[in-house]
Amino acid sequence: MEPTLSGKIAVVTGGTRGIGRAIADRLLKQGASVAVCGRSPENVRAFLKDSHEGADQRLLAEAADMSNLEDVRRFFESVDTRFGGVDFLINNAGIGVFHSVADLTPEQWRRTIDLNLNGVFYCSHEALPRMKKRGGGYIINISSLAGKNPFAGGAAYNASKFGLNGFSEAMMLDHRYDNIRVSYIMPGSVDTDFSPRSGAAAWKIQPEDVADVVMTLLRMPARTLVSRVEIRPSKPQK
Repeated sequence: MEPTLSGKIAVVTGGTRGIGRAIADRLLKQGASVAVCGRSPENVRAFLKDSHEGADQRLLAEAADMSNLEDVRRFFESVDTRFGGVDFLINNAGIGVFHSVADLTPEQWRRTIDLNLNGVFYCSHEALPRMKKRGGGYIINISSLAGKNPFAGGAAYNASKFGLNGFSEAMMLDHRYDNIRVSYIMPGSVDTDFSPRSGAAAWKIQPEDVADVVMTLLRMPARTLVSRVEIRPSKPQK
């Protein structure tokens, strides 16, 4: 029988849809208490309306912008009030803006870096002392293959994900002796509405596939750390 995560407390940013939603659903099904945030109040309401049978007492969902430090602090305070701490942090919230450098506005650049990179720092900075109080924890950052493979039109997104990968590895080195593990996952094309390039296609990675990887990492023995995982479609379009 597959072990449960009963008694564990997880935070999933950008958890109301797509990859984050799939991760949150899996954590709930495995018995964890889950705090989810999303920028859109409408998406949060839609998430809460969906069936999470038997999980009402283990679910918190709030609207919060992870690029806003005060929103992040408020959200983690809500997690403290509801659940009393954090064991797992899944930094999934992100944005994709795809233009050449000449066409990219300063606002688009700033928004991409603020959410995809600064937001991960804000959330990790809040989670780490809470994890230390509980004797350890696990931070998993959802990055992208764009964090190692630049492409035309991807300057802002590439920069944010290259930075996220470096941040993840440094944070792992900083806190491995605090019993806090850090991993990052680098998916390729995922079947979500993340960007205009996305769209339903059978060849793409499914959000549930990324959730499977997260669950595998969380169940690894404490002595072992998978520092990063690359995921690609098996048969991409030629």
